[in-house]
Amino acid sequence: MYFWRNLYPLTRSEENYIKAIFHLGGNASTSVATNAIAEEMDTKPSSVTDMAKKLADKGLVNYVRYQGVLLTEKGIKTALGIIRKHRLWEVFLVKKLDFSWDEVHEVAEQLEHIKSEKLIDKIDELLEFPKYDPHGDPIPTKNGEFQERDKQLLSEMPLSSTGICVGVKDSSSSFLKFLDKNQIALGETIQILDKEDFDDSLLIKIAEREFHISHQIAANLFVKKNS
Repeated sequence: MYFWRNLYPLTRSEENYIKAIFHLGGNASTSVATNAIAEEMDTKPSSVTDMAKKLADKGLVNYVRYQGVLLTEKGIKTALGIIRKHRLWEVFLVKKLDFSWDEVHEVAEQLEHIKSEKLIDKIDELLEFPKYDPHGDPIPTKNGEFQERDKQLLSEMPLSSTGICVGVKDSSSSFLKFLDKNQIALGETIQILDKEDFDDSLLIKIAEREFHISHQIAANLFVKKNS
């Protein structure tokens, strides 16, 4: 049985707020200011306050004026359920329908609101229970468990170190298209050859190719350091 079964029905807007609070709160561990939520949701702080009160009435958040919004245990479980569906749909779109990884996020944003538990179970089984989505993010199980990778940003790696690309911090279409254009993909081994003092840009090596990337690019690539 799904751990969030008894929390529905929620509107699409309520689900989007729950997911945003989860991400902004560092996986729901800290309170999130209404202004931060308003910026994330592209709306007014007063609208966030109204929604926070609705979610509090449903037992999904704790809201105290001037202190922010904090997900309850039920809220966390609900957020994990939505994220699970979103990431499974991303894997399905890439593996079974040949979408590219820069195309799936917006489609999954729509599909994540489908309520059928049986459908999600079947997709999970069909995909052989994947642990990570196409961008390297962990997929929660239906019990809310997930495996975080031991990773760090490429920009924080020391000179001459080597690591395997395991994820992206920025999953925007423009960034993923840049990575495709430069043949930077998950699973690639990246070696840091040099670092510019002026702007922290890096000279890296992937396979036999050596090329420069900006600090902004390096700060959006997660790698697992080779032991």
